[in-house]
Amino acid sequence: MTRNRSAVSSTGSPAGLRFRKARDHVVEVFLLLAALVAVFTTIAIVVVLVMESLPFFRVVSLKDFLTDTMWIPLFAEPRYGILPLVAGTLVTTFVALAVAVPCGTIIAIYLSEFAPFRLRETIKPALELLGAVPTVVYGYFALLFVTPLLQSLMPSLSGFNALSPGIVMGIMILPLVSSLAEDAMRAVPRGLREGSYALGATQMQTALKVVVPAAFSGITAAFILAVSRAVGETMIVAIAAGQQPRATLDPRVPIETMTAYIVQVSMGDTPAGTIEYRTIFAVGMLLFLGTFALNLFSNWLRNRFREEYQ
Repeated sequence: MTRNRSAVSSTGSPAGLRFRKARDHVVEVFLLLAALVAVFTTIAIVVVLVMESLPFFRVVSLKDFLTDTMWIPLFAEPRYGILPLVAGTLVTTFVALAVAVPCGTIIAIYLSEFAPFRLRETIKPALELLGAVPTVVYGYFALLFVTPLLQSLMPSLSGFNALSPGIVMGIMILPLVSSLAEDAMRAVPRGLREGSYALGATQMQTALKVVVPAAFSGITAAFILAVSRAVGETMIVAIAAGQQPRATLDPRVPIETMTAYIVQVSMGDTPAGTIEYRTIFAVGMLLFLGTFALNLFSNWLRNRFREEYQ
């Protein structure tokens, strides 16, 4: 008892209070610095991209960069039109979303509204294992398995194409869509479901007409994050898409994406400091701005349609 009283008196003394305040202040500063790491990292990325891109845009006009339909920066007579790389990125992204969005939404609805507890606790970790597979493995899976399988159905399909890596990218981002959408649906209050049942709705009607609209903001945020993930994917398209920049939306032919081009030039064959080398920073800047705009749109959409329940 005497020892406990002495401990209480020491912590309640002026010296003990000052120590506690100093300790709390140190912890607050540490937490603030940890939170600012992401901000400083983003600022550093922007500064590097801008500083390295400026010499490129002193030689190549922004108009030619955004409107020219030829991307041949490593040729004797170079042209720097980014549209072929943008087209390749959009094609593979749309194919990936065509796989991931419907399949991921269906899986999320099933896991949230229909699956028994034990089955849900088994399927969800199994799905999330897909996100742990290295993207290089996905790339060779697309090249050596999916492409020959598609060629058996479409004999005219090129050995390198946008369709195969797009499908595999859809499989890769499937856990992202299904997990985030399922979390959004499970956050819908149970009272909304019970009210729907009380009005005579079936379980399917409740899931599609009550739960999904109530979780709309979270579901759409999952879709937009999946778009960002697909746009930024590198190794799958670098291995299986062909690295041939084309201003086309045909997924059956070889294409090149923005990320795949960055990998191609970064291999070391292009001398650092040249205009050809600085193209990767110009492409990276456009890629950064695109994904940044998608994230801003996702935040706006989530705030605009977010439902608040008491």
